[in-house]
Amino acid sequence: MLNVPPQAFPAPSSQQRAAAGGRAKSLDQRGSQSMVMLKRKVLDTLKILHCQSGRPMAITSLVPLKPGRSLMDWIRLTKSGKDMTGLKGRLIEVTEDELAKHNKKEDCWICIRGFVYNVTPYMEYHPGGEDELMKAAGTDGTDLFDQVHRWVNYESMLKECLVGRMAVKPIAAPKEITSVCEEKKQLNGMLPEKKVLSGASKDLTPSYDWFQTDSLITIVIYTKQKDMNAELVILDHEDKRLRGEIIVDDYSYLLEVDLDHAVEEDMAVNIAEKVGKVEIILKKKDNVHWKILGQPLESHNTFMKRTDRGLFYRKCKLVLKTEVTHDTKLFCLLLPESTHLRVPTGQHVYLKQIIAGTEVVKPYTPVLPFLPLDFKEPSCHDSAHIYLMIKIYSCGLFTQALDHLQIGDCISVSNPEGSFKKSQVQTSEDLFLLAAGTGFTPMVKLLNFALTEVSCLRTVKLIFFNRTEDDILWRNQLEQLALKDQRFEIQFILSQPKKDWVGKQGMISSSLLSEFVKRSRKDSKVLICICGPTPFTEQGVQYLKDLGYSQEEVHPFTA
Repeated sequence: MLNVPPQAFPAPSSQQRAAAGGRAKSLDQRGSQSMVMLKRKVLDTLKILHCQSGRPMAITSLVPLKPGRSLMDWIRLTKSGKDMTGLKGRLIEVTEDELAKHNKKEDCWICIRGFVYNVTPYMEYHPGGEDELMKAAGTDGTDLFDQVHRWVNYESMLKECLVGRMAVKPIAAPKEITSVCEEKKQLNGMLPEKKVLSGASKDLTPSYDWFQTDSLITIVIYTKQKDMNAELVILDHEDKRLRGEIIVDDYSYLLEVDLDHAVEEDMAVNIAEKVGKVEIILKKKDNVHWKILGQPLESHNTFMKRTDRGLFYRKCKLVLKTEVTHDTKLFCLLLPESTHLRVPTGQHVYLKQIIAGTEVVKPYTPVLPFLPLDFKEPSCHDSAHIYLMIKIYSCGLFTQALDHLQIGDCISVSNPEGSFKKSQVQTSEDLFLLAAGTGFTPMVKLLNFALTEVSCLRTVKLIFFNRTEDDILWRNQLEQLALKDQRFEIQFILSQPKKDWVGKQGMISSSLLSEFVKRSRKDSKVLICICGPTPFTEQGVQYLKDLGYSQEEVHPFTA
């Protein structure tokens, strides 16, 4: 449904006018033709590329930084040769008592994963503000760090602030697995006792086995999950190293070996969804008999919480870059041929770049190459590419580096992360999407999934906040979608519109949300997803709470 206001009342300049478009021209005269041209351009490009070959985390507020306190300024300071620790280059062993003494803004040490950092000089450069750092002052801040931004490469950002290691209390050394028998058990998928979850979870621990023919190696992972699918299986192999990760709710099972012999790049993945069996089929480079699958790497055959497992990156090639608006671009990244990766709806990946010798990491939510208008069948997933819609900031260190990437350049892309579950939509009758700017990105796949595969939805409404008309992402596509599907309604809201804008004006507020976020029935099940700049998300969540919506009915996309 597309909300187009009558032209007589209210008056064109009235703020009471609530319109999706705010333009007088006929949508049919300009939208259909432009959509066809866009689809043809993207599809033609994809054909060429094929032939050549996107629990909620804690929301933290960003604070205004003083001039001269940007990320680039911090990098320059760390390379200036200044003594950042006060120890003149010495590394020391830090006891708990010693750590606890350094708990003030002018003298602040924090421990992260056993390493102690003097973050005093970093205080004014921290985007989250001094108060956030002070929460961990003089203590082990690992858990707090993981809750807020586990993806940040603190080793690189704070390497010049390293004081030393935490002193470890002596404990009895565990017995090592030294026997050949135990090693064979591990290589044949039997999890060592120390790596198995205790209690009832043991029965849910995946296992694996392998067999071979003259030309193939087949690895079978028994996930013990009934609803296994391609989005829960992540595979990478480079040279002889094979890494396979199986996602099981909030846990992950990892198979990681240095293969006994070389294999071809391309591999096949077969998933028996109902029984939870995953087959990985590799082609031998040489027709030889393998005595073992390979040598286990450190994290091989482990089953643990996903948050306890480090992020894994692979190099992806930039193959297409197109303009979406005056300051936003669509990046198309090609996955390696030896990678099997599907980014689930509502999840994000991290991009990693080396800037001025420092690793910098930022999260982005993949989108589709365009919004499909035909929702009779689920859309065909492009499994070879990742599409990212990214706003380029004139003073943004990371996005400027992204924008300077040339076609053919590579960038590191992580495994997907995120807490959103499709089941949250599948049990809803009304779906409301609140997006500001590029906070629209998680809504793209969500819209596609909701209108394609969720038959119980009666209403799907996108309330899209922007500053000006020129900032609206994929406006024509959204308007065409609203005309095509009667369940979908789009509402554009501008904070700095031009005089001829006849749509809704304003910023997120309780009164505005009470006007547009309404249950279709008194007892209908509702899901409200919200994404945008941190203040927008924080305010929106609070307004929705004040309006009586429960925590289970609101999902903020944060990273």
